[in-house]
Amino acid sequence: MARGVLSFPLTAFHDDGSLDPDGFRAHAADQLAAGPGALFPACGTGEFFSLDEDEYRTVVTVAVEEAARAVPPGAGAAPGARVPVVAGTGYGWAQAARFARIAEEAGADALLVLPHYLVDAPEDGLAAQLERLAARTRLPLIAYQRGQVAYGVDALRRIARVPGVIGLKDGHSDLDRLQRLTLAAPDGFLFFNGAATAEIQARAYAAVGVPAYSSAVHAFAPEIAGAFRTALRADDHATTDALLRGFYVPFVELRDRAPGYAVSLVKAAARLRGRRVGPVRAPLTDPAPADLAALKALLTAGLDLVGASL
Repeated sequence: MARGVLSFPLTAFHDDGSLDPDGFRAHAADQLAAGPGALFPACGTGEFFSLDEDEYRTVVTVAVEEAARAVPPGAGAAPGARVPVVAGTGYGWAQAARFARIAEEAGADALLVLPHYLVDAPEDGLAAQLERLAARTRLPLIAYQRGQVAYGVDALRRIARVPGVIGLKDGHSDLDRLQRLTLAAPDGFLFFNGAATAEIQARAYAAVGVPAYSSAVHAFAPEIAGAFRTALRADDHATTDALLRGFYVPFVELRDRAPGYAVSLVKAAARLRGRRVGPVRAPLTDPAPADLAALKALLTAGLDLVGASL
């Protein structure tokens, strides 16, 4: 997963809100063609929260099938190697285990455990939730701390001892806390930058030992996401700064105009590029006309920066 940007594909829907498997297949293939380090279907950007179990099975199955056809990034890949598929799961541990079983059957390689629903919980409870889920699946688990889920050092050490728990994705952007967690973790435990529009904070996360990050931008503009990743790894500050100023910071400002735009704008941008992903599902809403026009202008400017076109 360190070889490229982590892709979180969009789940495609028809205009009536029903699942569009063919649209998702085309989108997943497009994402894989850009050489991501891993594919994370049915996660936050993929509207996991709106999928029923049958739809989830279809999405993960299609992702696995397309990953099997794609060539993994980096030279010298072993025969039969493919881009890892890490499916989302969530809610309480009992329901998460049902999704985990479906992901296993579909051939996923691991699971990203999304924050649970509604209630705040103590750290002991958060750790116990992962322990119960890990006991019910053969798939490796990556915990996702965001919203009401946050692990302290003691809880991190506890979950790191759980067989099958291999990493933590962070969406809080509390770098002091995150540094303490990375120092407390055992060797080989994985950490990911899961901040919204993670490129904005990629350099800061890398400074505390977390260089891997997810990219929502990859879902609609892999050219921009790839150019940023290449410049970041080469310490090309002129290019990273140009992309941050000219695209990423204005994108975040637009994203912050309305709740849910972290997904809605991404899906709208994919549609602007001719991708068959359809609308978002309620309770999310598609961007207002003025915001859509601003998004189109911004997307054009970002693609111009990397020598690509809309």
